[in-house]
Amino acid sequence: MTARGLHGQIVEAIGTGIVRGDHPPGSTLFAEDLERELGVSKTVVREALKVLGAKGMVESRQKRGTVVRPRAQWHLLDADLLRWHGGARPDRDFLGNLAEVRAIVEPAGARLAAVRRTEEDLAALESAMAAMVAAHTDADAMIAADLEFHRALLDAAHNELLSRMDVVIVAGLGVRDRIVHAREHWADPEPAHRAILDAVRAKAPEDAVRAVEALLEQAEADLRGF
Repeated sequence: MTARGLHGQIVEAIGTGIVRGDHPPGSTLFAEDLERELGVSKTVVREALKVLGAKGMVESRQKRGTVVRPRAQWHLLDADLLRWHGGARPDRDFLGNLAEVRAIVEPAGARLAAVRRTEEDLAALESAMAAMVAAHTDADAMIAADLEFHRALLDAAHNELLSRMDVVIVAGLGVRDRIVHAREHWADPEPAHRAILDAVRAKAPEDAVRAVEALLEQAEADLRGF
């Protein structure tokens, strides 16, 4: 294993533990304990804590060591933080926040995509759609195809700032998909996604918005009882 690979794993291990609540806000992280628990050197732990500090999760305090900061100070849009939330069991508040962001961003993205899409954009959406159909009952393949479809939809809007929102959208969608597809049965996602693709292909922005809103309503229904 490379030093860089080990470093990344330690960042992940400590960060996931903080998100999961193993180290609540206000608690102190003792380097010696982390070294012993994770089986790594002081240097590796120190560098990992620096990375988490840059994400707003911890801070070094004189005479107290490294302290976990309040959640309100975390950089929640950080890609790693979003992914760690997906790895932990998310609560309803976090899922609700993600659903609201999707409801704000994705209909607007679909409207622009229907106006600005290129043949290359359609090819990307169709490729993701085909992968979704081929996945059938393979949960991992279905999730990967779903994420690729929504990433391609944002890219088709041809707004580079909107495309960067895929960090939030894809992370939120990934959390939702893992919950839904962990069940024995789940709703067929093809018709709802096909409606979005058809509207974008037809350059019908309002139809694209309605299709995305219908998909988001289904996504919320899928999580009832979670």
